[in-house]
Amino acid sequence: MIHQTKEGLHLYYEIHGKKDAKTTLIFLNGLTQGTIAWALTVPYLASDYQIVLMDLVFQGSSDKDAEWRTFDQHAADVKSLVDELKPENLVMIGLSYGGMVAQHFAVLYPNVLKKLVLMGTLAHKTPIFNAIGNSWWRALESGGYTLMFDVMLPSVLSDTYFKNPLIPIEAMKDARLQAGMHPEPIIKLMKATEAREDYREKLKKIITPTLIIHGEKDFLLPREFPMEIHKNISNSHLEIIPNVGHTLNLEAVPQTLALIKEFIKDI
Repeated sequence: MIHQTKEGLHLYYEIHGKKDAKTTLIFLNGLTQGTIAWALTVPYLASDYQIVLMDLVFQGSSDKDAEWRTFDQHAADVKSLVDELKPENLVMIGLSYGGMVAQHFAVLYPNVLKKLVLMGTLAHKTPIFNAIGNSWWRALESGGYTLMFDVMLPSVLSDTYFKNPLIPIEAMKDARLQAGMHPEPIIKLMKATEAREDYREKLKKIITPTLIIHGEKDFLLPREFPMEIHKNISNSHLEIIPNVGHTLNLEAVPQTLALIKEFIKDI
C-alpha cells in the first residue's frame, strides 16, 4: 500500500497480523533494509498484534527522488502515516537507522506512543564510527552497492553468524542486488546520519517507556552506544544479547521477540 505525506512523498507500507488487535507494532528498517527484513519476525507476532511495516523515504519501494531528509523529517513522514492509520496502543520498534528515526519520533510526538523499542542504534557518533561510515560511503561511490555490501558485512554481522549463517552470505547479497539497490538513495540516507548532531541531550525529553536491545558482538556500535542511550532515557531498560551482532532482525529473532513480548505484555 502507498501513503502520501503532506509533502506529496509516497511511503510504501504493509499491514499484517490481527486487524482488530488492541496493540499495533510499527517497525522501522535499518539503513539498507526494506520491509522484507522483518520476514522472520512477523510470523511470531501476527496472531496477537497488528503489524505495520514501512519503508522510509529512500528505502525499498518508497520515494527515492526527494532531497535528503533529516531525522525530524523522517519522523514527520512516519507521523503522517500514523495519523492516517490511527492505530490504538502504538508500539514503535526501530532498528539502527530506524532506531534513530524512532528516537526523534518519541521526542517530537511524546503522547503518541505507548512503548518504544530501540534495537542496535545510536544517539551519538565516535571517530571510529565515522571512519566506518566513510569506508561505506567510499565503497558505494567507487563500486556501487556490491562493494559496499562486502565492506559493510564485517561490521554488521558477528563472527558467530559467519560460522553458522542462517542465510548464506552469497544468497543474501544476491537478494539485495535483485532488489535493485542503487547508490544514490543510500547516500541520501547516509548524509542524514552524517549531518545528525549529538542527540543524547534530546533523549532526556523521551517520556515513553523504552526497551533498548543490543548485540554483545555489535562491532559497528560497541556497548558504549546503548549505554549512552540508556543513561539519557530515564524510563528505559537495557538488554544485551550475547554472541550476536548488529543485525538483530537476522541474528537474534527469538531473543528479541522474547524481550519485546515481555516488554509489551501489559498494554
